Amino acid sequence: MSLRSEAVIDRRRLKRRLSTWRVIAIIAGAIALMAVMASSGLVGGLGNRDQIARITISGIIQEDRTQLKMLRRLADAEHVKAVLVYVNSGGGTTTGGEALYEALREVSAKKPVVAQFGTVAASAAYIVGLSTDHIVARGNTITGSVGVIWQWAEFGQLLDKLGVKFNEIKSGPLKANPSPFQPINPEGRRVAEEMVADSQAWFLKLVKTRRKLDTASVPGLEEGRVYTGRTALRFKLIDQIGGQAEALAYLREKRDVPASAKLVDWKPRRPGGLGLAARMGAYTRAFLQGLLGENALPMGGLNSIVGAPSGLSDKRLDALKSVWQR
Repeated sequence: MSLRSEAVIDRRRLKRRLSTWRVIAIIAGAIALMAVMASSGLVGGLGNRDQIARITISGIIQEDRTQLKMLRRLADAEHVKAVLVYVNSGGGTTTGGEALYEALREVSAKKPVVAQFGTVAASAAYIVGLSTDHIVARGNTITGSVGVIWQWAEFGQLLDKLGVKFNEIKSGPLKANPSPFQPINPEGRRVAEEMVADSQAWFLKLVKTRRKLDTASVPGLEEGRVYTGRTALRFKLIDQIGGQAEALAYLREKRDVPASAKLVDWKPRRPGGLGLAARMGAYTRAFLQGLLGENALPMGGLNSIVGAPSGLSDKRLDALKSVWQR
């Protein structure tokens, strides 16, 4: 066989291989696009469109515009038949709990919402539970801690020892009072106590209204006590002992959510990534690795695009807090 003939055969083989990879790429792209659109609520899955959306509330609770926007989409998504809120948090800012409460109440006006408490669901995290129609918790879940706290450090004596003097000019005696740079005076303490008491009254009213109970009759509730799930059930702070299976059973048996509705995780669309393109890339990579093997494609910088954690600045709590501290 001549060298010319061998070259022709090699080119034909190469073309066949390229055609095969093109077909694989087209199929992977189509699957990725459908998966992204389904998870975004743009279209249903490849079969039944009905979903039970599962959202996760964890870590420090703060007002999160991206998360609130997702909840508005959930409320309006017709293919989402119910929402399961998994809560595993010691709380956070009181305003963060309030924002989530109001957003979830709007969702609940349109479809059933159930809460599943994890290891801990206290303070602002318990406020999240109050927004739902039914609360399921483990027997050993830590919950309750109905209360508000305002804390600040006082550095005045430390600065004196270091020879540092802090100067300020302010418009009135209640401006920046309390302050970490000087001892609190009676007037500043009175204002701080009034703010905490006002927020506490709001929190207790939520409990009275949503749980339909007299908070004064529950031992330690108005003093900020925490409870196990079993004790919380006895005092009607939750509705049921269990986990995800019990939460789903409530939706399907008590709220007539179709048994065919699939549980689908919804997550906020965080800024800073490549949005749809990055998510399509993630789905495509998963498809190709499943087809070709786990090590067929290097991960490269994809992890820095998809699911990157938020900055440390998100952890600050310069506000009235509803948080269980241990």
